[in-house]
Amino acid sequence: MKKYNVLTIWALMAMLFVTFSCTDDFVDRKAEYSIDSENYFNSEDDYYNALIAVYDILQSTYVNVLLGEIASDNTLCGGESATDVIGFQQVDDMTHTPINDNLTNVWDWNFAGVNRANYILEFKDKTEFEGKEQIIAETRFLRAYFYFELVKWFGALPLKDDARFAINDEKSIPRSPVEEVYAYIEADLQYAVENLSVTAPQVGRASKGAAQALLGKVYLYQEKFSESAAVLEDLISSSNYALVNDFSTLFEEEQENGIESVFEVQYTDIEGAGFGCLQCSEGNVAVGFMGIRNYEGPMFSSGFSFNLPTPDAYAAFDDDDMRRDYTVLDVEAWAAETGATYGTGYEHTGYFNRKYLPRKRSADAQSDLNLTNPNNYRAIRYADVLLMAAEAYNRGGINDTKAQEYLNEVRARAYGDTNHNITVSGNALTDYIWEERRLELMGEGHRFFDLVRTGRAAQNIPGFTAGKNEVFPVPFEEIQFSNGNWEQNPNY
Repeated sequence: MKKYNVLTIWALMAMLFVTFSCTDDFVDRKAEYSIDSENYFNSEDDYYNALIAVYDILQSTYVNVLLGEIASDNTLCGGESATDVIGFQQVDDMTHTPINDNLTNVWDWNFAGVNRANYILEFKDKTEFEGKEQIIAETRFLRAYFYFELVKWFGALPLKDDARFAINDEKSIPRSPVEEVYAYIEADLQYAVENLSVTAPQVGRASKGAAQALLGKVYLYQEKFSESAAVLEDLISSSNYALVNDFSTLFEEEQENGIESVFEVQYTDIEGAGFGCLQCSEGNVAVGFMGIRNYEGPMFSSGFSFNLPTPDAYAAFDDDDMRRDYTVLDVEAWAAETGATYGTGYEHTGYFNRKYLPRKRSADAQSDLNLTNPNNYRAIRYADVLLMAAEAYNRGGINDTKAQEYLNEVRARAYGDTNHNITVSGNALTDYIWEERRLELMGEGHRFFDLVRTGRAAQNIPGFTAGKNEVFPVPFEEIQFSNGNWEQNPNY
């Protein structure tokens, strides 16, 4: 199957927390059957269904991807007007405050993922069955995934080991320093590496390679270059992944869960949602947001014109770099070529994020204002692995020859030859690696965090204030609810 089966939050909550009883009017009778959160996990199916619910919340991380680009120098916010999704606009302008619904979504939805994972881990020893180690390892991988997103966005975080967060915990559990959060993430991923299968048991589930790649990234973010290089080299040498030969096909449906995909968030267009509950959609909401406004023409469908690549982002590509026109769509040139028509919105640049534009959909797709697009999100690609390994080898002073090899493997696909190979070393090589990350991963939500972790954000992002904007503010209500236990991030 292309997609894994997904339970919505409402289905899970109904399954786990509703108490069923047999009663007659006006007659009190003892419940014959009851199931709640404390007497669940009695079978393999219970653990499996709870694991599906943890995977399910990954679909809500579309907002991380969208805002990770908008916050960077790659794109402008766009939309219909300067007040269309004001939270996005504020992040784009670096004027965001602790009162921002969209940043609150990043906090809430990722912590929902943490809490669903913690629910399984709280009861991990309740029932034994063959293969439980795989489920626990996947759960810990997912918890690490969500915590990594949270620490990138917000810095210090509350930790509660293998137990669910409860009301009033914010008044007693401190925000652990970033170093402790990373150590927690590392422990989860090391367990996952040791216990996950090389081949995932189902398409869309985590493999050992996914855990290795994420662990390598976690090390890289902390500048633990030797550790990052070691784990990424082990992944590369496994030969389980490779670059897709034709970059033009990479973000089409035919390449979903393919040889270059190390970990991928699964979406479908079968079950829809609406603006009142965007996280309820089984589709990739970000894709509709990034679509061409009032579009009519081949290949794509219409959207809301957010996350518009800048002319500088388009110009960053060489003319003979084949990635350019399959990363950034020049809509004027496309219209001239195909006869397509389109409208323009706020901050129209003439460019769109082609990787995640909504494609024409199946006849039975939900008709819900483009909120159920089935485009999977390539959360970790093999090209990213190669470039992370190159950076670790180079910046760690370990092996510039290896760094050149992995960088040039990515460049050879981009140009279709080896004439563009990089032969420099040291700091000059670092600059090439960083620029290659921008070009290869443009539109995929990584740019802002790459700039922050390498100390280049203030010089590249308009409005960025050093000592403040490296992280985002903890939502206002969380600080208020903590009753003084949590301090807001600096300068917010």
